[in-house]
Amino acid sequence: MSPEIPDEKPIVLFDGVCNRCNGFLQFILPRDTDGKIQFASLQSDIGQELLEAHDLPTDTLESIVLIEGDDCYGKSGAVARIAAHLGGGSAHAPSFRYLPRPVRDRAYDFVAGRYRWFEQQDPCLMSTGDVRSRVLE
Repeated sequence: MSPEIPDEKPIVLFDGVCNRCNGFLQFILPRDTDGKIQFASLQSDIGQELLEAHDLPTDTLESIVLIEGDDCYGKSGAVARIAAHLGGGSAHAPSFRYLPRPVRDRAYDFVAGRYRWFEQQDPCLMSTGDVRSRVLE
């Protein structure tokens, strides 16, 4: 992996053209007041490199992915781990990990049926102060 990719903080990979994913980032940002989480779009060079490094597809992935050092989580696993990082009421989401993964991921797929239910948009641009510094390009 490139030395430019920091690995000391969790990195959320998101679909930069999906309204639902961008909405999820808008959920994360105000709750991550300590700036623990960094972001990169799946379509970015860094996103592509991280996907390759974790043996994930680089052209067909349509899911939130969380990278934590050498570990990576997708779909419902990523959401649960992100919630644990956010703490507060969100910290209870990891208890859903006791449900079988196929059940959790089916619920994730239902909620994230983004290309059918939500318009796609141009790649998201998060250009405001602190947020901009947390987006890896």
